[in-house]
Amino acid sequence: MTRIHAIRATSPDDVLSHIGDGADIVIPLANGEPVALMDAIEAHADRLHGVRVHQMHALHDRPYLHGTCGDQLRYVAYFLSPITRVAFQEGGCELVPCHFSEVPQILRESTRDPLVLAATSPMDRHGYFSLGTNADYTSSFIGHARFFLEVNPNMPRTFGRNQVHVSQAIGYYEADYPLVEVPPPKVTDTDVRIAEFVAERIPDGATLQAGIGAIPNAIMSLLDDHHDLGIHTELLSDGIITLVERGVVTGVKKRLNTNKIIATFCLGTKVLYDFLHENPAVELWPVDYVNDPRVIAREPNFVSINATLEVDLLGQCASETIEGRYYSGSGGQADFARGAMFARQGQGFLVLHATTADESRSRIRAQFAPGTVVTTLKNTVDKIVTEYGVAELKGRAISQRARELVRVAHPKFRDELTYEARQLGYL
Repeated sequence: MTRIHAIRATSPDDVLSHIGDGADIVIPLANGEPVALMDAIEAHADRLHGVRVHQMHALHDRPYLHGTCGDQLRYVAYFLSPITRVAFQEGGCELVPCHFSEVPQILRESTRDPLVLAATSPMDRHGYFSLGTNADYTSSFIGHARFFLEVNPNMPRTFGRNQVHVSQAIGYYEADYPLVEVPPPKVTDTDVRIAEFVAERIPDGATLQAGIGAIPNAIMSLLDDHHDLGIHTELLSDGIITLVERGVVTGVKKRLNTNKIIATFCLGTKVLYDFLHENPAVELWPVDYVNDPRVIAREPNFVSINATLEVDLLGQCASETIEGRYYSGSGGQADFARGAMFARQGQGFLVLHATTADESRSRIRAQFAPGTVVTTLKNTVDKIVTEYGVAELKGRAISQRARELVRVAHPKFRDELTYEARQLGYL
């Protein structure tokens, strides 16, 4: 039987022949972006007409993100990174509000004959490329859309549902550049105090999801004495490595994907990328599986840990805007909070510092400022954690919620918050 092979490109410019007027290009988030291919597309933007590039969380700053190519080449974000945050505030790109789990469906419904451009590991002896650090929304298109690949020897070969056979690609180009490294953020004493409240509530045998940030990393560092933890998470970062090496994470108690670490993308340092390479314990699955609340809910003792920016006295969490201006996006926070809510003995933690860095303003507010966007609904929120304790909100009346949140606020703001709660009729 004759096997169809993708054409090996001699130049990244070869991708341009596959991009017509009004094309939709889908590229993975973070290190899944094919750098050389996107360099070529941007360099020849004058040949394009009405092309849109769809992506979450860009790591590479490019002029077109800031609107320099006009309608010839336009960027559509589904989550803002530090780079695209600036571009969006300048009016250079679009932002689509969404839950991460829903991005594959949104892309299928809003694009026409999408072209997926993705960085991969080198092809193995069976003819498969791996999407490496990624599965995200991109892997949902394998077998259902055109793929043009950028093969990078620095991309780790990972396993799971992120394999592209050579017959499923219309072409590939070979490039060689290091992956972007994102070191773990510095952990403060306040982060550790918050982490301690969460860590002591995580039972042995729990399955964990931890978001990005100093507090989730601090929590992972406090789990050395736990046993048989499992991982089913959106993001896999460096914090997991020590727990695996010490036998804390085994996955033997998981109901789904027993013994396997499941994630939808990975971002960290070279230590993480080396850990991932050809590691059969780790599998990368599409986000519409990993982040699906219905899947998460099937895992008993599921623990979701995510950071938020502000909480009001009803328990609403604002995690994507600061003073009414967009900072990031919804991501998968609500996906996992809702999944944990339905899981048997599940727990959902939303963590934050009680005040801003200079302690001039409480991050627990009686009411949000105009323009503030609610990310996780009050009906979904389970536990709010600050350095002053854990506010238990699930199943609580409004008066109880207000008292719990005042209790974990900074002491110098508690009287003011209590007064405002009374004015609002909460107490």
